[in-house]
Amino acid sequence: MTCVGLLITAPMVAQAQSAPPAAAFPTRPITLIIPWQAGGIPDTQLRLLARLASKPLGQPIITENKPGGVGTMAPATVAANGKPDGYTITQFTTTVLRMPYLMKVTYDPLKDFTFIGGLSAFRFGVVVRADSPFKTWADFIAYAKANPGKLTYTTFGTNSVLHLTMERIAAAAGVKLRHVPSRGNSENNAAVLGGHVMASADGSSWAPFVDSGQFRLLVTWGEQRSKRWPDVPTLKEVGIDITESTPFGLVGPAGMDPKVVATLYDAFRKAMHDPEHIKLLGLYDMELFERGPDEFRKWATEENVRIKEVVERFAEKDKK
Repeated sequence: MTCVGLLITAPMVAQAQSAPPAAAFPTRPITLIIPWQAGGIPDTQLRLLARLASKPLGQPIITENKPGGVGTMAPATVAANGKPDGYTITQFTTTVLRMPYLMKVTYDPLKDFTFIGGLSAFRFGVVVRADSPFKTWADFIAYAKANPGKLTYTTFGTNSVLHLTMERIAAAAGVKLRHVPSRGNSENNAAVLGGHVMASADGSSWAPFVDSGQFRLLVTWGEQRSKRWPDVPTLKEVGIDITESTPFGLVGPAGMDPKVVATLYDAFRKAMHDPEHIKLLGLYDMELFERGPDEFRKWATEENVRIKEVVERFAEKDKK
């Protein structure tokens, strides 16, 4: 080879050795699998966040509903079948941590996912129809004591965080309630409106119904009263030393590239703070749960310990 050839070849070799990855992420649409039926508050919120996050990503985020397993079917599918390339993600809630203690599942909640980041948290509370004889939480408990097992309430599933918390509340109050599980928030609200159950324990999907005068909010489960309904007491204020909420975020299959994770989290962090999303949070009295990948994993690890203790005491087990 001539000297000229060497001079030409050497820079070409150097460029090849220092070449960037073949393609920056993302180069095609991303799929967000939603673990809930269409039309509920989680579905509405995730669809909005997907639309907002697609802007900084420069690619559309396609949403796909895969309800079932009290919100675990979608994560289980992602863990089992998703490629760790960032193009398939899903919601991660406390239910994903809870179900392995209740039944056989196909995933390990701390090992089979890449934690992308926390998003927001629901305010929980108990509502009744506006014409209910229960004017206060004291009325609710008094009826339950006088009529063991006759006071019906709904949540979005057996052994959901809402169901288990209601069982904790019942134990603390010394009453027996009857749980009527549903498939989601919209069914909970319809069941109360239709008089099929006497109460609903849910995240703040009931907020518009409280504001419109169709529901009465008896108690909330947070550390402090809601600024939106300051006259409604917390559980602690009515003598029950329990607080509960359900932060959630996004995960993908285990083994994702940290750079891809950072790109996704940055896009969804921007979406979280978008005025359109902030408005939705206000509508349903929700709050941000802004956690980066490491913080979100740390939260899940700590929450896993607490959930195990609750399940061992209160859950309806069907482990096969």
